[in-house]
Amino acid sequence: MTFEQLQLIPPIMKALTKQQYTQPTPIQEQAIPPALEGRDLFGCAQTGTGKTAAFLLPIIQQLSTQQARPNGKRVIRSLILTPTRELAIQIADNAKAYGSFTSLRCGVIVGGVSQRAQEQLLAQGTDILIATPGRLIDLMNQGFVDLRHVQILVLDEADRMLDMGFIHDMKRIIAKLPAKRQTLFFSATMPPEIMSLVNSLLKNPIKIEVTPASTTVERIKQILYYVDKPNKLPLLIDLLQDKSITSALVFTRTKHGADRLVRGLTKVKISAQAIHGDKSQNARQAALNNFKNGVTRLLVATDIAARGIDIDELSHVINYNLPNIPETYVHRIGRTGRAGLSGVAISFCEDEEIPYLKDIEKLTKQKIPVIADHPYPMTMEKPAPAAPAATQKANKASRAPSREGSRKPGSEAGGRYRRR
Repeated sequence: MTFEQLQLIPPIMKALTKQQYTQPTPIQEQAIPPALEGRDLFGCAQTGTGKTAAFLLPIIQQLSTQQARPNGKRVIRSLILTPTRELAIQIADNAKAYGSFTSLRCGVIVGGVSQRAQEQLLAQGTDILIATPGRLIDLMNQGFVDLRHVQILVLDEADRMLDMGFIHDMKRIIAKLPAKRQTLFFSATMPPEIMSLVNSLLKNPIKIEVTPASTTVERIKQILYYVDKPNKLPLLIDLLQDKSITSALVFTRTKHGADRLVRGLTKVKISAQAIHGDKSQNARQAALNNFKNGVTRLLVATDIAARGIDIDELSHVINYNLPNIPETYVHRIGRTGRAGLSGVAISFCEDEEIPYLKDIEKLTKQKIPVIADHPYPMTMEKPAPAAPAATQKANKASRAPSREGSRKPGSEAGGRYRRR
């Protein structure tokens, strides 16, 4: 199928040609026709499937073909809610590109920056508003936002908005919208909370699932290293001697862990920057731009911050920490191997993360190949066999008050073994 067959209007087709888009992705092919008809829609799709265009193109077409308001005042006719600043900015950039040959105006509202420019944007009027929930609520409370004319609502990355605690903000925002509207709902995963939200917000929706959560992209090469926590940084430094790792998105579990990892890499002159919620918007955008332009080799991110990162030519994804939610692993590794290119996903697994690994392999229904021959193989304590109750009692009675110096490290019963 081609975009022409989706019956898109000439101004959009001209913009798509300029962007060198020729064929729609599966989610675009399935979502655009019902969205153009005004149907509610629920799409389950991973990053990199083209879902942004799947909701932006119908919005641009529907709004641009409506007659202008008599008084010429622009009102918010489409609201797009998204969890992170980076993702909001990325969607706004795409909206401006796809609508470049229409008269539509698009604006973005995010936290982490001064709201003065955003107040001016709202005063001038905008047709499409892309916003993060927190800042939008702030501006609504101050009387700057009028949502009475919204015709199309988009909830993008809805599962991440729930993870970030935006559920109450989302409900407060939605309560201010007209009851009669079109709702387009997108999520990378389908936990019960998401399905409950879908059932409460959408009316007879079209359901689309183009990348089931239980599958991974086949063209991505997956590799696993068992390694003790203290040796993760040395192992990463060792792996980065491979010049084929031209650009890597490295995932850590926490913001502090991301900063600590960047400091360790910088000490050995490996260019890396962190991106997470504690960074200012300017710092996050600078780090992202440096990474996209090849100035920085590694971008170290938490899952929340990484939702807004869209890079086609990403050679590697590195799971410095395995996620405790298996669907998150699928979402992470899907950031490489895009646009028809191959990609590599490298994962480190420490002792405490083995249960996470088992959950991931259960979900994906495949074993991740293990690299056993590396300089920092995992070592684990083997528990000593349980002694008979009488022996335990005797040992307890004869134990000296001070235990210091009674055993040397590594001399526990059963010794140590190496995982290969």
